Amino acid sequence: MSKFDHMTKEQLIALLERREREAAYGLVWEREEIEPDRYLNDDFVALDLDLELSQGASPYRNLIIEGDNFDALRYLRMTHSGKVKCIYIDPPYNTGNRDFVYNDRFFDKTNRFRHSTWLEFMSQRLMLARDLLHPDGVIFVSIDDNELFPLGMLMHRVFGEKNFVANCIWQKRYSRENRETIGDAHEYLLVYAANSERFKVVRNLVPPTEDQAKVYKNTNKDPKGRWRAIPMTAQGYRPNQMYEITTPTGVIHRPPEGRCWSMIESQYLKLLEEGRIYFGKSGDSQPSVIRYLSEVEGFVPWTWWPHEEVGHTDEARKEIQNFFGTQTAFQTPKPVRLIERILRIATGPGDLILDFFAGSGTTAHAVLKLNAEDSGQRRFILVSNAEATEEQPDKNLCRDVCAERVRRVIEGYSNRKGESVAGLGGDFAYLRSRLLPRHRLDVQLEHDQVWHALQMLHDHPLRAWSEGSLGWSEVQDHALGYLADLRNTTVKRVQQRLGDWQTEAVIYCWAPDRLAAMLPGVEARPIPETLAERFGRGRNHSRKDEVQ
Repeated sequence: MSKFDHMTKEQLIALLERREREAAYGLVWEREEIEPDRYLNDDFVALDLDLELSQGASPYRNLIIEGDNFDALRYLRMTHSGKVKCIYIDPPYNTGNRDFVYNDRFFDKTNRFRHSTWLEFMSQRLMLARDLLHPDGVIFVSIDDNELFPLGMLMHRVFGEKNFVANCIWQKRYSRENRETIGDAHEYLLVYAANSERFKVVRNLVPPTEDQAKVYKNTNKDPKGRWRAIPMTAQGYRPNQMYEITTPTGVIHRPPEGRCWSMIESQYLKLLEEGRIYFGKSGDSQPSVIRYLSEVEGFVPWTWWPHEEVGHTDEARKEIQNFFGTQTAFQTPKPVRLIERILRIATGPGDLILDFFAGSGTTAHAVLKLNAEDSGQRRFILVSNAEATEEQPDKNLCRDVCAERVRRVIEGYSNRKGESVAGLGGDFAYLRSRLLPRHRLDVQLEHDQVWHALQMLHDHPLRAWSEGSLGWSEVQDHALGYLADLRNTTVKRVQQRLGDWQTEAVIYCWAPDRLAAMLPGVEARPIPETLAERFGRGRNHSRKDEVQ
């Protein structure tokens, strides 16, 4: 029975007319008809640390979280809101070829609501991701033709049309593709910023490639090194840039029609005196400015990313084979060089990078590689589900592929040729998400779960809970304490710590009023109320509300 059966013809017409009046431009999908995402919930999310699967010793700077990314993102919104400088994700492309796991089963091309289900799935997660971006932050999303246009409209809605930065084209193939009507040779990277104007100011230049550097030569053995000649003209007409220039051989040059010199005469004369003007081999050519390779900081990024510069799919599959001996360990990897390009554009040495569709862990590999190159301290958070299905209930992509690859990158490994590859160093904490009813936090929230959340909330490296009654962490001029109980011995330990500490200290406990009575002058913040309030704050949270 339809919900419209009881309506008269006149009522139906009135309903349609009202809908016509209310129709608005934008993306629409069948939200009411699709199968609900069983991972959407209102429970509190806690994280459990697995020391056996973690890499290195506590404290940990990097995190790998096993669990559905909807849960992980809600947790990170509580602890990392406004802190992530760069998000990269490679979500399922929804091709219908067993690449989109939804409610523990694959979606295929025959499903009537395939596109709407995918949009709802992505919408829920992108809205959470938006809250995590630093004011200077940016998100890159890999996609192909199957969902490019719906995804672009969705990201317009979530991040704002004004914050669209670019649609970059990645040439994923280096050989011809002849199976389709028109060969498929590329994918896309949709780029949106938290604030496009701010990102334009802070984004980095792309270092020159060796091919780009080839045009810089040193045929005259200039002690300053390789150089090239840049034509000294600019488009347009400016009266103070229309002077005559006489070459060393006496030839007089004026700007070509429709152009002017690129500088005023005084600037030209200064460069001429410095030996920075080139008139060609014969000394009578139109003037050019000498630019040395050592002066080239980089180039403004383009939207065209050829495989020679950022890798291709075959390169990515061979990288997987290097770690696992087979290319089938993960079906759709991205090359490390592709993610490196993103990080070079969007991050600096101390920034935080998030990938919540972490797949085979390529993002962490790229972070560690770039840190080794420039001695940076970039940090990563990876989120990956087990991706177990009805057909493969024991599959654990996060543990067996993602974390294992990152572990080998850190420790070192033997590649497919049997050659030893040195480790890049680093660490990660391996965490699993757990759902807890919000009304039961006072009895179900464990001390280690509280301690993990508090350290992330205050930007402290993650230390394991010691099974004692006091958690304590000191980072530069900030101390963090958590009291699991208020026994006299525990309070005395806190009193001693505070006596030795001269700057800011933040204390949390389950009974702050009692602690205040036992330690006059100490301001304690309540658990679990602080975590519960921040977890539920959502979009009402602003940078001004961040924990100091």
